[in-house]
Amino acid sequence: MLIGCIALVSAVLAAAVCGLVGAFESLAWLWILPLVTLAGVLVLVGIGFAFLLYLCHRVDQNVPQEKDDPLYRFVANLVIQSALPVLRIRVKKSGMEKVPQSGRFLLVCNHCNDSDPIILLKCFKKHQLAFISKRENQSMFVIGPMMHKLQCQLINRENDREALKTILNCIKILKEDKASIAVFPEGGILSEDGKLHHFRPGVFKIAQKAKVPIVVCTLRDTKDVVHNILHFKGSKVELRVLETIPVEELEAVTTVEISERCHQLMADDLGPDLIAD
Repeated sequence: MLIGCIALVSAVLAAAVCGLVGAFESLAWLWILPLVTLAGVLVLVGIGFAFLLYLCHRVDQNVPQEKDDPLYRFVANLVIQSALPVLRIRVKKSGMEKVPQSGRFLLVCNHCNDSDPIILLKCFKKHQLAFISKRENQSMFVIGPMMHKLQCQLINRENDREALKTILNCIKILKEDKASIAVFPEGGILSEDGKLHHFRPGVFKIAQKAKVPIVVCTLRDTKDVVHNILHFKGSKVELRVLETIPVEELEAVTTVEISERCHQLMADDLGPDLIAD
């Protein structure tokens, strides 16, 4: 949408320039029109990128983010919605009718590629996802500041006490209706072959304590997205929402049992070839 608007504005400006210089009175418009259009696109994209850098520069990641920032959420959605078509990433969705239409939830999904959070943000745009992410992502260019403003929670996998603080923060976010929490229960990208690994059951305590349902989904064919982008190839990926586990079914079971149930749902969907030993 954004890229289309930029192209349209640039084309209109190029046509105006051709009219002003009298290019339409000869064949000069054949080279002036596309040249000025391209220049307009580059200038507008540059202005947009400069604005994004300015927004990120304003972010102080040492100051806790108390609520979801609507401006940064809007900009993130706009960039993602525009970037995916440019990068030729097409997403096929199924089972979206199983997602709660109101209220917050814990979203769990398999993790095969660094592009997975971007795809999930696109598919669950209206649900305001806040991801649990490894703390190393805090220093990433542009991504780190944007994550901070979207209430993404950094987790220290090497320190159980700090990890518990992250879990408690996520519970608070859900209880206060600030965002829905998304997590990759494998704990990160554990292989390059896109296989599903064992889960870390502690994250499921978030749904139990916050009393929210768990939305279980899988992503397919995302492991080659970055490779395809670098080789100017398109990617077709698939998001499948498998089941929403209601709050009532989380109360009388352990986090290990919830973890096993979610893992089995994903394993059944992905098939034996995509399950790690």
